[in-house]
Amino acid sequence: MKRLLVHISLAVVVMLTCLGNCYADAHIGLQNLKCEMLNTPLGIGTNKPRLSWQITSDARNTNQVAYQILIASTPEKLTAGQGDLWDSRKINSAESIMISYAGKPLVSRAVCYWKVRVWTNNGASTWSQPAKWSVGLLNPADWKARWIGCDRGFAWDSVSKFSRLSARYYRRGFSLNKAIKRATAYVVGLGHYELYVNGQIIGDQVLAEAPTDYTQSVKYNTFDVTGYLKQGDNAIGTVLGNGRYFTMRPKYKPKKIKEFGFPKMLLQLEVEYTDGTKQTIISDSSWHFTADGPIRTNNEYDGEEYDATKEFPGWNNADFDDSQWLKAELVQAPGGKLDAQMNEPIRVMDTVKPVSINQLKKDVWILDMGQNMAGWLQMRVKGNRSNKVTLRYAETLQPNNELYVANLRDAKVTDVYTLKGGAEETWHPVFVYHGFRYVEISGYPGKPELADFEGQVVYDALPTIGRFETSNAIVNKIYHNAYWGILSNYKGMPVDCPQRNERMPWLGDRAVGSLGESFVFANGNFYAKWLDDIAQSQTPEGAIPDVAPAYWNYYSDNMTWPGTYILLADMLYRQFADKGPIEKHYASMKKWMDYMRVKYMKNNIVTKDKYGDWCVPPESLELIHAKDSSLNTDGQLIATAYYYHLSGLMEKFATMLHKPADVQFFAAMKQAVAKAFNDKYFDETTSKYSNNTVTANLLPLYFGITPPVNKQAVFKNIVAKINEAHDHISTGVIGTQWLMRGLTEFGRPDLAWKIASNTTYPSWGYMTERGATTIWELWNGDTANPAMNSRNHIMLLGDLITWFYQDIAGIKTVNAGFKQLIMQPAIIKGLDSVNASYQTAYGLVKSSYTNTKSSFNWHVTVPPNSSALVYVPTKNMNEVTENGKKISTIKDIKPVKMENGRAVLSVGSGDYDFEVKY
Repeated sequence: MKRLLVHISLAVVVMLTCLGNCYADAHIGLQNLKCEMLNTPLGIGTNKPRLSWQITSDARNTNQVAYQILIASTPEKLTAGQGDLWDSRKINSAESIMISYAGKPLVSRAVCYWKVRVWTNNGASTWSQPAKWSVGLLNPADWKARWIGCDRGFAWDSVSKFSRLSARYYRRGFSLNKAIKRATAYVVGLGHYELYVNGQIIGDQVLAEAPTDYTQSVKYNTFDVTGYLKQGDNAIGTVLGNGRYFTMRPKYKPKKIKEFGFPKMLLQLEVEYTDGTKQTIISDSSWHFTADGPIRTNNEYDGEEYDATKEFPGWNNADFDDSQWLKAELVQAPGGKLDAQMNEPIRVMDTVKPVSINQLKKDVWILDMGQNMAGWLQMRVKGNRSNKVTLRYAETLQPNNELYVANLRDAKVTDVYTLKGGAEETWHPVFVYHGFRYVEISGYPGKPELADFEGQVVYDALPTIGRFETSNAIVNKIYHNAYWGILSNYKGMPVDCPQRNERMPWLGDRAVGSLGESFVFANGNFYAKWLDDIAQSQTPEGAIPDVAPAYWNYYSDNMTWPGTYILLADMLYRQFADKGPIEKHYASMKKWMDYMRVKYMKNNIVTKDKYGDWCVPPESLELIHAKDSSLNTDGQLIATAYYYHLSGLMEKFATMLHKPADVQFFAAMKQAVAKAFNDKYFDETTSKYSNNTVTANLLPLYFGITPPVNKQAVFKNIVAKINEAHDHISTGVIGTQWLMRGLTEFGRPDLAWKIASNTTYPSWGYMTERGATTIWELWNGDTANPAMNSRNHIMLLGDLITWFYQDIAGIKTVNAGFKQLIMQPAIIKGLDSVNASYQTAYGLVKSSYTNTKSSFNWHVTVPPNSSALVYVPTKNMNEVTENGKKISTIKDIKPVKMENGRAVLSVGSGDYDFEVKY
């Protein structure tokens, strides 16, 4: 009997232990381990990276209470539990994102294997699956390679306004005489490159590396090429394209267009043998090159020409005879600091099948992709040697079905492929991209078929992290168009358009648009890189350009375009909890604010502006810009309002960085600017600002300049102006950045919805009704002068996408990174359903609701280690049920209060199904 009692006691202990641990082990998991917001990055540019992970749990209200990180120098040590680089031990903390490395100092080339485990209020996880990162070359002395290139054109090239410069092919053979343990290639190819080892292309990136101002910064990429090498004879090769380094319009407008020189490269291949010895192959004068290869020209504006008859098979293999090639030349470095590329590479991210092909005339066909896109066309063709197929691109067609190219200015946007003959050939360009829906095909041997062509969509490899859909077909189409417009203009930097002779990284286009984009794509690293571009373009005096990198010399000194620098830093903190950009750029941001204040502020009014409320709907459908002064907003009003708003962000940043003197300074500036602004622009008798445009009233109201006692009267004027415009939009780029949230915050989400869902001019829906598949540059893009009339531009989106997620879906962060959420969708008559999700750093947030005459049903998902305040529309807290049960009976839901017709509930992580019956 005693033995039986002992067994029973042991069984009880085991059962209780499992309740505390076995249950948790089965339900608490870890996923998405990231280093610097990247998956298993190679060659990072810091020795103090930040680590993040996501928790999974089947239990509601799961919160991390502690974690342990283990980092080892080999996978074997990690498996054995030996954290020879860092064993954090158990750290009591709820933080699971952006955890700074605190182990042994990391050196160049360090390879780090890591895993993590966590403890939560619902139990502990097991160790995560292992992850990895490696450190790049952190010090200039790590680089032994030499810059090689050729600083001249050849007989078939043209170094002129319409530049034609063939690709340069470089190669070197070498021998490896021992067993290989590890091989790593560090490479820079300016402007673009492809890397080959023993005949195989390395990586799936395209248009590499990320563009910069090469006199300030040069990005290098890191590759593990261990599996591509062999003991014995090997070869490494690169192809260099022009990109932004050899500019598209050289020797033309030298005061405007920045030039860098001819393509060049830097390569260092480091081989570690199993016996511990090492061998390094570097770019130097021992390499050979030719410019007389198949890529005859590559120009981002004008296209790529490829002559397959000039291919040299096997050129990147060890047994190729390069004795007839030229000796590589040592050339001057571009001047910029070598930095690891820490933003995602550009890749072919999607494909589009054409929807129709029609013959225009003899030997000329028009291919319709059905979608305006950015990338290139891949073609299959079979014909005779030296047959030429010409591909010309456009976004729209003329009434006679010919390409409409007037809005492309002088961009030639033409690819030419010369066949080598024989078997079927497949080709696409590699060093250019196009913005297009339609392709004119001429010279194609035989009859081209749809199956012969494929559109390849090219943009930065940013994961899509947002989904948004409503019961309104027009709004869904607008979102579709926005999605395609956003991805089309990610090219290692945000460009304004992908098709004409511009494609420039204008700051003003992304001031607020970047926030909306961050709900759709994981663009944290992308915009952190762009902040570096902006900082590197700042003059010693403090000026920031309108375009950065400053490929165009536009330093016009205004508040709205350069102010994007500050707005972006705030966006990265709020959306991704990335404080690093604020810390890194604070001094430069403050320098610019001081520069503008000292140079242009008089009596606390900023007297300098450049663009006004750019591209308001004009009074005539043929105009680009309105000439009617009543439609335009005073530039000084806009500049001063922005100085106030940006001062508030600088006050916030200074508080975060513990700079009390700066906090006091910016707070005082806000107060002084607000007083001067109201004294100059506000009419107390009419409650109107300046000439009473929506933008003139909206900026001070939304920014907080308007005295509280006058807010409702000013808002009433905004509504009246919108009503005068038949409830259509009347704002340009600046006003539209705050319009939808402003209307909603002050109680008129219905009016914002009306503007969003309109289908008549001017509206986003008007674009869709006129056949647009992306967003236009102008509200009247179908009728305006073609001189500035892109059909794939996103600057007019303003805060629309932000509003979709924050106010229609009701997904907002309280402070930074969505650890604490506010779930508060605007309930609008006629909007029957919304289905949205967003992948935060902590995990997936969902907001999916239906609103009928009989009930409101809302599915909410809050990720582990997060919490939310949920605002359920109801007149009575007791009417709210969750999964059929009264909320008062559910321990995971805490009623907080009733507020403005909403039951405010506090919930932890998990899935919830709320219902209110009418």
